[in-house]
Amino acid sequence: MSRTALDLTHDEWRAYRTRWPWDERAAAARWTRAWSRTRLVAQAMRERFGATKVVVSGSLVNRDRFSPFSDIDLAVRGIPAVLYYRAVAAALDTAADVEIDVVDADSCGPALREVIEREGIEV
Repeated sequence: MSRTALDLTHDEWRAYRTRWPWDERAAAARWTRAWSRTRLVAQAMRERFGATKVVVSGSLVNRDRFSPFSDIDLAVRGIPAVLYYRAVAAALDTAADVEIDVVDADSCGPALREVIEREGIEV
């Protein structure tokens, strides 16, 4: 079975990151901006769309794994199906300067759900 970025150790990830030019100050600013957008999106998910839980996962939860190509990975629970695509559109608008993926944690596959539960941070 092939390995993914999630399988890399801290040292392996650092070695991988040295393969592209990386301005650490710009990276820190982008990571901070992504977290700021994440909090705004989570608030909107709860207040406007009735989410009962919003969890961030992926590279945003671990600064060492965050790269110039990273996005925001959010899992939501409790949003009625009729509002789901409006919620996703609102997330895309709120985080227009950082790519964002929103999944319904109640209907995603078991492998993704396991990753979300194992490493996710509720926001």
